Amino acid sequence: MSATLTNSAPSRPSVQEMAAFLDRLRRLVLDEAMAQQQELSQVWARPIPVRVSQGRAIEGVRIVKVEPNGLIELECDRNVSRFREGDILRLNQGVPYFQPSLQVTLEMDDDTRLIVSPNELGFNWGESFRDDGWVLDEDALDLSAFYLDALKQAGDTAIGRERILPLLMGRIESGMDTARFERALSMAEEAGLNWSQSEALAQAYATDLACLIQGPPGTGKTRVLAHIAQALVDDGERVLVTALTHRAINNALNKIAEVAPDTPAIKVGSHTRADGLQVDNYENFDASPLADTKSGYIVGATPFAARGSPLSGVEFETALFDEASQVTLPLAVMGMLAGKKYVFIGDQKQLPPVRTTRHADAILSESVFGWLAGRERSVMLNVTYRLSAELAEWPSRTFYNGALIPAESAASRRLSYAKAPERLDDVLNPERSKVFVDLRHRNTTTRSQIEASLTTDLVVTLIESGVPAHEIGVITPYRAQSREIRKLLLSAVPDRDIRRAIVVDTVDRMQGQERDVIIVSLATSSPAFAASIAEFFFQPERLNVSVTRPRKKLIIVGSRHVLDAELHDTDLQADVALLRDLLDTCAIYMPDYVS
Repeated sequence: MSATLTNSAPSRPSVQEMAAFLDRLRRLVLDEAMAQQQELSQVWARPIPVRVSQGRAIEGVRIVKVEPNGLIELECDRNVSRFREGDILRLNQGVPYFQPSLQVTLEMDDDTRLIVSPNELGFNWGESFRDDGWVLDEDALDLSAFYLDALKQAGDTAIGRERILPLLMGRIESGMDTARFERALSMAEEAGLNWSQSEALAQAYATDLACLIQGPPGTGKTRVLAHIAQALVDDGERVLVTALTHRAINNALNKIAEVAPDTPAIKVGSHTRADGLQVDNYENFDASPLADTKSGYIVGATPFAARGSPLSGVEFETALFDEASQVTLPLAVMGMLAGKKYVFIGDQKQLPPVRTTRHADAILSESVFGWLAGRERSVMLNVTYRLSAELAEWPSRTFYNGALIPAESAASRRLSYAKAPERLDDVLNPERSKVFVDLRHRNTTTRSQIEASLTTDLVVTLIESGVPAHEIGVITPYRAQSREIRKLLLSAVPDRDIRRAIVVDTVDRMQGQERDVIIVSLATSSPAFAASIAEFFFQPERLNVSVTRPRKKLIIVGSRHVLDAELHDTDLQADVALLRDLLDTCAIYMPDYVS
């Protein structure tokens, strides 16, 4: 006979309290939608040359062909945009408001050659197909109707009133089945999980409502997610695996396919978002073989797909949220409506949700993971299989109270070369796991040519020394700097496949990824500019993600002058001190050729 353990239950919220809570969430949705539209309108009102110079448009675009599957191949003479694959853009004839105009998603960016997919059906190309002078402008999806509908459902349905809202309001506590907890510990031991991973699996398996799993960098959170999903499916449960991004969902499903290849699992979503996916993808659940099964299974889908026609009418026992520290409360509600039990996997010490607006109200600024942290049962995974001892020391001390420790297999990890580097050997010395290259340049803002040039030299030298291109990543705070580096790599690394294997992107796109070598280009050296965007540039969570991507070597390229930023806010001063502390733990290299 099993027992259910729970603490003394708090009082359930009244109808009026739930209505007030939902109103706060609606305010977030409406404010975000309005701010996004206002910002977009301001950008579109600027002349084309200004939009281009700011990296927010590409002019002189030509339509090469429209494929039968709808993909559109484009070309242009010059691309200095801040766009990247996955962005929502608008193909137009110079005025985004007027026809002909088509909203598209950027599927491939190979500098002057681009592939986009249409987001709107039934576009009549007519004679405009032959026209020159197309422009690609940034655009955005207005998803507020989906959010508002989900919030309404949360207030109108039993699952919303009895489980979701009381949980988010801290007015209901999760119970734990002790027999299931013990059973899960046995499963974890058989799977070879470490102690904190075993605890996480057991809590997720045994809870009757919700639990949180904090997964610092490299601690195997996706592996734990896979074992949780497998255990639940083995009990006959239907499990939804969801996240903010398709990339996170694909990674989770691929890990499930690796850990539990016999467990029924599919993804429901667009085929254009299924690259590298190791399970079958269907645009609609009804078209999948799982539609007729009565046993347990796993479906990966975004919260939008879970609430929309692709998964209409499909109910789940458990919803697993990956990267939940980037999921807002309205988005979480959308996903939670599909299930009865919830597992949130994330890390509030890494990047929070991206927002256009700023609110003092905590509920409007937190992720669902950050909001529930301290309110719900939680466990932190504490062994990193990614970071060496030297790379783990600073983030462990700074963000995890010294509790994050490297696995024995990772602690002494070092970069090795098939051929000794012929250049930049001081920077690339494998005995120096963390290096700060202080170029001492001044007054750069979102782009630094000297940093881009050195970063390119480092990448080329690493490849020449035998480091595989797919094990090299470049991180920078700005799209403008990543574009500058990619432009230099275009001529420095002529092999397209090798070049595309090198990830060059902003911090936001690198969360969840890892490489043997990570080069961080700070780009900014102007103290005044850094001070003006201090909440972004010195953000601790952004810094944490940047320096915890490498397995073997971290190289930071920048200028110590940026630390001279003068800030009156004590919290922001502390953030500057955090960057200074990090740089002080690195081996310092100052090239002689820099004056």
